[in-house]
Amino acid sequence: MLLFLGILSLAVALFLAGEVATAPQRRRQIALKRARAYGARRAQPADTLPRFRERVVAPSVERLAALALRLNPKVSADAIGRRLIAAGLATRVSASQFLALKAGLALGGIVVGVSFGAAIAPVAGVLLAPMLAAAGFIAPDMLLTVRIRGRRERIRSELPDALDLLAVSVEAGLGLDGAISKLTEHMDGALVDEFALTLGEMRIGEARADALKKLAERVPAPEVAAFVRSVIQAEQLGISLGRILRVQAADSRLRRQAAAEERAMKAPIKMLFPTAIFIFPAMFVVILGPAFLNITTYLHFK
Repeated sequence: MLLFLGILSLAVALFLAGEVATAPQRRRQIALKRARAYGARRAQPADTLPRFRERVVAPSVERLAALALRLNPKVSADAIGRRLIAAGLATRVSASQFLALKAGLALGGIVVGVSFGAAIAPVAGVLLAPMLAAAGFIAPDMLLTVRIRGRRERIRSELPDALDLLAVSVEAGLGLDGAISKLTEHMDGALVDEFALTLGEMRIGEARADALKKLAERVPAPEVAAFVRSVIQAEQLGISLGRILRVQAADSRLRRQAAAEERAMKAPIKMLFPTAIFIFPAMFVVILGPAFLNITTYLHFK
């Protein structure tokens, strides 16, 4: 541990020395950049330096993201971005930040394993470091998968009520855009957030079919895909949109009921293993314990 703290202190000292040594060069680069951009925007003060986040944090995030992509070449930043959108985290976490988090946790696992080995046993550190690194690299993906599944289930449970409100609004004389606007006013949740994003895309000029297809891509649920296909076909063929929405609402409600019944039928099987591991041994001890004590006492006196 003392060796690790010494190395960390040396690294911090070298970083501060580098910052001091390169400060004049950075000021010169800032002045040249301001001169090139003169007239395009208001210049910064002469003694203004880039913030710590721009100088250190952002380049470090990019390097860690590149390291994560190098460790797992099958994954791309676009695929991570789609998963973040499906999880509802795209506005808070970028793909680069997520990849940097994975690489940072992996490096942190290595450091913890090496420190543990240096403090207790080198063999334990050699075995623990790769295990912690692998766990740190995989854990964000597992948590993201759990969040995607949970959000998908919430959207599937909210869809029938949302389609009922859309059908009532359309039958009252509103168009699909107005019905979605009413939906965003009177309901909330993950599905309503996706409809609000779709409504914003349609209002800025995007075609309705393209905006609905993007909705189906962001929410990979079969009920949402069926709703999008039905609405697009209804507009193309001139079918009553209110009737289509009623049928889709009834179908999604039946699917929700079937999914609930499926989970209920799986519950006894899932309860079998905890029961066998945690409950049955305690029952055996309570029921058979006195009998074993009596047998032991009888054999002792005999």
